[in-house]
Amino acid sequence: MLRMRRGLAGAVAVTSAVVLALGGGFFEGGVARAEPGEMRCGQPVGREFERATPEQAGLDAGRLADALRFAASRNRLNVQVFRNNCLIGEGPSNAETGRIAWNVWSVTKSVVSLLAGIAWDRGELDIHAPIGHYLPAGLGDSAHRAITVENLLTETSGLHIGTITEGITGVIPIDPFSAVQALAVPFDNPPGTTFTYSQRNVDLLSYVIELAVGEPLQQFAQRELFGPIGIQRGDYYWARDRSGHTYGYAHLMIPPDDLSRLGLLVSNDGVWRGQRIVSHAYLHRAATPSATDQCYGYLFWTGSGCAENPDFMPGDSYDMSGMGLQNVFFIPSLGLTVMWTGFFGVHTTKGPLGILVYGGELSHEFFRRLLAAFEHSPIPDPGPYVEKPVRLNTADYLDADIALAVFGVGPDAYPGCNVLSCLNVPLAAPFSDAPPGCLVVACVGPDPRTPGIRRQ
Repeated sequence: MLRMRRGLAGAVAVTSAVVLALGGGFFEGGVARAEPGEMRCGQPVGREFERATPEQAGLDAGRLADALRFAASRNRLNVQVFRNNCLIGEGPSNAETGRIAWNVWSVTKSVVSLLAGIAWDRGELDIHAPIGHYLPAGLGDSAHRAITVENLLTETSGLHIGTITEGITGVIPIDPFSAVQALAVPFDNPPGTTFTYSQRNVDLLSYVIELAVGEPLQQFAQRELFGPIGIQRGDYYWARDRSGHTYGYAHLMIPPDDLSRLGLLVSNDGVWRGQRIVSHAYLHRAATPSATDQCYGYLFWTGSGCAENPDFMPGDSYDMSGMGLQNVFFIPSLGLTVMWTGFFGVHTTKGPLGILVYGGELSHEFFRRLLAAFEHSPIPDPGPYVEKPVRLNTADYLDADIALAVFGVGPDAYPGCNVLSCLNVPLAAPFSDAPPGCLVVACVGPDPRTPGIRRQ
């Protein structure tokens, strides 16, 4: 998903899923500790989350309802608000949307980060190693093989970008082998020196993780991440390119109810019901700004005023952000978790360009209301959202050479890789990877093979 710092939104999307996980103070055994008099819940055992009233969580019910009504007015199809793991508020259409697998777009990047962290915890992936340590011999030149895993996690590979162009061939989809395609993209900057938001970076990372752990990414993800927190294999669909390798930049279609589980895992410091899934050390790195950009860690957006994090949020906030306003926000000092899905929904005076650029309008006005619902509001009223002048550089979004390279044409093409064949790897037909009912934005329909949470 395309997201730029300081609230600049990216390209076009149709659905969005947001989990705002504003973790609570500090952690005891992996669970946020409530303030005196406030209720604390455990993470769910089955499908249902534990619940509390807003008052039990220290919020005013009327003000919280106002925030939820606002979110619904901005095309939020699903909203879940948690505090200290307790579900305290829901959107009006949650019952219809909570079990439908939605494309969370670039939130997928943060999920890949979690998988990188698990592989690092297991000693199978060295974050500081050059990717050439994992790539097959002869794949990529010496400069590309010298890119480190951390460069990919921090979006500092130095490779040239065309963010929409990189992503559109996955939406169609015609990519023969996205990771190999990345190894032909020229450098604009030396690796590790400059933050440039790239889709291909994360496709390359997902391939490197596969090589490091010695199995397909989704098999590793189901066993080590999804399964332990109660996400079943039939719940989601995660698209692969035509070589059979999983996209890292987007195209994880997962129900909002399951996305909330991922949010609660992160907001509980990587622990799920007493079981350590991701280490504290890795999550700390993921949520810490990199040396090259104050708004970005390891495929997470970090800090207030970054991506969709309003500038009045506490400084420890960070989030997972996807095109069309999919997000997972974390604020460890407040103990909240909120999930929403929907279509963009921002109100702007700038027309279609404003919808792309002023994505922060939605979260500004929602959080303004949500934080005012606290019995003791943690911030003064920041006032209504104000559109700020911005400059949009179309060169960061579109690049003809990246598009032509998919067809084996031009300077960015990897030798022997095009839409007909790639390095003698058998290629599937476009859309052949998708199960019934899954197409680009969501998985819907009555076919039992269609992903989505099935009622037990």
